[in-house]
Amino acid sequence: MNISWLEDFLVLAAVGNFSRAAEDRHMTQPAFGRRVRALEEWLGVELFDRSTQPVRLTEAGQWFQGVAPELLAEVARLPGAARAVAEANSKSLRFAATHALSLTFMPGWLRSYGAHTIAGTLQLESDMLHRCEALLAQSKVQFVLCHAHAQAPGLLHAQAYPSVCVGTDVLRPVCAVGPDGAALYGLERSGAVAPLLAYSAESGLGNILHKTIDGALGKLSTQTVFTAHLASVLRTMALEGRGIAWLPQSLVGDDLSAGRLACAAASPQWSIELEIRVYRSHVQMGRAAEALWDAVAREAAGPSPATS
Repeated sequence: MNISWLEDFLVLAAVGNFSRAAEDRHMTQPAFGRRVRALEEWLGVELFDRSTQPVRLTEAGQWFQGVAPELLAEVARLPGAARAVAEANSKSLRFAATHALSLTFMPGWLRSYGAHTIAGTLQLESDMLHRCEALLAQSKVQFVLCHAHAQAPGLLHAQAYPSVCVGTDVLRPVCAVGPDGAALYGLERSGAVAPLLAYSAESGLGNILHKTIDGALGKLSTQTVFTAHLASVLRTMALEGRGIAWLPQSLVGDDLSAGRLACAAASPQWSIELEIRVYRSHVQMGRAAEALWDAVAREAAGPSPATS
């Protein structure tokens, strides 16, 4: 029995016309009719009274109209159930992380949980935040590591995915240094238009900037001269002296220490404190993933109070 025969049956039962049902199923009427007949032969009963127009369900057809959706629903559940069985004993750890964190924070963070990551396979997808979110929603990864800010809640927060804060970071406005060793540009320099290197609308860090400082930034004399998705691209442009970019401390800390970049604003209002959060799947994960999550959650909660 072909599963698609059930869908053919339900369409014909709904419209009562072979020609229209065949059109809805994107096939010729003779081919559609043969598939309905094949289903009836497999069941050993006639499902439709073809002597009337529109065709009507027989008593057996009326019974099967209630059964067919249940069968289709059960078949649709089977892949997920099979994956759940395989996942239960899986030792694999599947992460998605934003580009900036996959380059900077994540390697050291994972090393701190070596006892939980060394036994199995570790897979990492490095991508933009909205794609990382989609991978978690599709159960293609178990965890997402990303920057977060209370004023700019992301999709995973909105959909109540469990998460814990595993670190902090700071978005700083930085630029290249001039011959005198000072910042080449300044956000608040009188009489000067500050060139900005901006994130695209799809960027998670760009969304945080939009929700936190866009209003204040709009009061300054600025001009966006370049836009990109990735912090690493904006860092390259900043190093080349193209403008001011808001970049994570985790990404540009060495550049600032070495004097390759400098802060483009003296006021602390232009630096944005960030959380680094790890989100987990809504559903039960494999033993290795659950053990890692338990360890991460315990670490985030801090030491337990002393018991008397």
